Amino acid sequence: MHAKKPRKSMRFCTELRYYCLIVKIIAIIPARSGSKAIPHKNIQLFAGKPLMAHSIEQALRSKLIERVIVSTDSQEYAAIAREAGAEVPFLRPAELSTDHSTDLEAFTHALTWLQEHEGAAPDICVHLRPTHPNRRVADIDAAIQVLLDHPEFDSVRSVAPARQTPFKMWMMQDDHAIIPAIQSGLKDAYNLPRQMLPKAYVQNACIDVVRSAVILQKGSMTGDRIYGYAMEEDFDIDTPDELKRAEQALLAARIQQPIQPGETRTFCFDIDGVIAGLVSGNDYALSQPQQEMVALIQHLHSEGHRIILHTARGSMTGKDWREVTERQLKEWGVPYEELHFGKPAADVYVDDRAWNPVASVSPLSQ
Repeated sequence: MHAKKPRKSMRFCTELRYYCLIVKIIAIIPARSGSKAIPHKNIQLFAGKPLMAHSIEQALRSKLIERVIVSTDSQEYAAIAREAGAEVPFLRPAELSTDHSTDLEAFTHALTWLQEHEGAAPDICVHLRPTHPNRRVADIDAAIQVLLDHPEFDSVRSVAPARQTPFKMWMMQDDHAIIPAIQSGLKDAYNLPRQMLPKAYVQNACIDVVRSAVILQKGSMTGDRIYGYAMEEDFDIDTPDELKRAEQALLAARIQQPIQPGETRTFCFDIDGVIAGLVSGNDYALSQPQQEMVALIQHLHSEGHRIILHTARGSMTGKDWREVTERQLKEWGVPYEELHFGKPAADVYVDDRAWNPVASVSPLSQ
């Protein structure tokens, strides 16, 4: 269980330009139990953890968020949220947790509860949807800082470049006549090349930061002036395919993360085609080492990383190549902890943690 996060609203944060203001900032993570496209989507396992746990952990690592609250209608979800380190001081009523319930209803309920039971609502709410688990903590803090720096804005909303331009979208009337979806002032914008049209953004459901007064007094999740926090990523999850896509992107990003000093990892290497060049006729006695890869493995091993080798040698010929292989690895100077035979011969291997040291930037150089 995570230790309760210390209160930070009273701290002096000149490095984060707090201007010595006492500002209460909380994250609210809405996680209702109902979901049709993906049943129990908010607690589906995602990279080994319940989906909403990723948003909770990101909020807890923020330098500016004081409290992390999950708004849910489920006791099961509440227990999972608490295990991940969040507070669940209340359960959201069922009538505010339907398919047609809005974010405004959930946030109004949460802030009203805090006012009635704790005496005050926070100054700023950070809305982190569980359905966008691929986000950087630095972006959370940067979006909050924008609202702290710009009192003229009511909220900050993250956006990403739109895949399709709205200038070429239409609304169809009952008689099938179509009219432009947006009125831009550009003559016949729908006939212009995309390159001549203004760049459009779509909200990516990653980070919203809003003043509590906007929610409670204006009855809005955004208010009148919205600051667009531009991002490149758009991984909002609504379908099983989007869940897989987001998980693959997260795992790929983790693979490419630089190896930090003192950190150790386990690396699995194939032998033929990676450590050794390919040979015709499966005569592995003729194999020659690829010195660049041998040097990389030697470096990884010297840094304390664990090396495991897998090979399909013998899976097609039925011949035992262990003695030849062990002798070659010794002669080539390849260090390893484990050597496994029996890998099936195949044309293509697919793995969620694959790393191509040729096509990718080596993590040793980052």
